[in-house]
Amino acid sequence: MRVNIGCGSSPTPGWKNFDNSLSLRLAKVPFLARLLLATGLTDKHQNEFVEFCKKAHIEYADATRRIPLPDGSVEVLYTSHMLEHLEPWEARTFLTEARRVLQADGIIRIAVPDLGLIVQQYLSRCDADSFVEQTVLASSNPRTLRQRLRYMVAGNRHHLWMYDGRSLCRLLLECGFADAQVVPAGETRIPAPGSLDLTERAAESIYVEALNSSAWQHAAAAVPAR
Repeated sequence: MRVNIGCGSSPTPGWKNFDNSLSLRLAKVPFLARLLLATGLTDKHQNEFVEFCKKAHIEYADATRRIPLPDGSVEVLYTSHMLEHLEPWEARTFLTEARRVLQADGIIRIAVPDLGLIVQQYLSRCDADSFVEQTVLASSNPRTLRQRLRYMVAGNRHHLWMYDGRSLCRLLLECGFADAQVVPAGETRIPAPGSLDLTERAAESIYVEALNSSAWQHAAAAVPAR
């Protein structure tokens, strides 16, 4: 079994795809979806995503709590631009769940926005406004009643943490994975990756892969450089 966690609108064909979007929960209650749309608490885009989730067979999962799969049942676990939306403790909880469902020597592949690249762009342009916008770490407070209600229903999609290759490798090693490595866009250690998009959002991303090795022992190993 191969799974894509937090797939959003980019599920991997032939894989098991999970997301924690409100749209997935609304897909199970069509009347509520129509009601929230009529009252302006969701928008047309979210309603269209409800229908997309149904057709793409995307399943709901809050991976910071539990991935609804048996222990050791997954060969490859992929997640793209999801980890940065988690608080650091949530990221560690997710990675603990990832280790639980992965087979021994199963592979995890993570794509996140590359903070190092954003910093390099800032140093070359010296544009503070662009830098803050690119990190997506800031968010505007809801002002109107409708905005506040929508926030309560749908939440905020800004980033809660950021990574570069080195820090993401370190996190994976600290969470019990082995042989964490930055891999170039288009390359992978996954055998026969098939339909997996190895260049998803390549212009802004860093990719890291690691092994769920049962023989791995915690050690103060050098973390691969970015």
